[in-house]
Amino acid sequence: MRRRLACRALALPLLLAAAGTSPRAFADRYAEAGAPALERRVKAAFLYKFLGYAEFPPQAFGDPAGPLMLAVVGSDDMAAELARIAAGRVIAGRPIAVRRLGEHEPIPPVHLLFVAGSDNERAARVLRAAPAAYLTVTECEGGLRFGSVINFRIIDERVRFDVSLDAADRKNLKLSSRLLTVANRVQKGGA
Repeated sequence: MRRRLACRALALPLLLAAAGTSPRAFADRYAEAGAPALERRVKAAFLYKFLGYAEFPPQAFGDPAGPLMLAVVGSDDMAAELARIAAGRVIAGRPIAVRRLGEHEPIPPVHLLFVAGSDNERAARVLRAAPAAYLTVTECEGGLRFGSVINFRIIDERVRFDVSLDAADRKNLKLSSRLLTVANRVQKGGA
């Protein structure tokens, strides 16, 4: 239990360091930005870090040197924040490309798909339309039930996330035990 608490306490500073800022500078810089902007920045940092804790199947890459493809549905602000964080960075030797998709646009094969918003029906519809998305992340109440691999939640005014190992298995996606350790809840089996 102590190890899990220590990992959770370290998670945000590690994520912020990955996003290029210290926890203190992050708090100072965004104190006046408001809760929605702060929440978006924290979630964007998490999304970026999730890539480093996921092992994608070989068929996920058509080009051996191709980029890690991220797509965002439902939030231009999140797509912009992710693009800012990922600019000039590489993960596992691959550059990162971020794409904003309209809600009714066909979803191309992507390594990470973030479906923004709290509308369960919309999230379920987008996830069904994205069979070629490997690491799917939502932020709605029923995200894991709809097939999302990771679902963000706000608990005690903090961004947390739940993980579905079954959804990851269906996508042939392996998640690091380090990621699972800092998850709020790890679900294996039925919802």
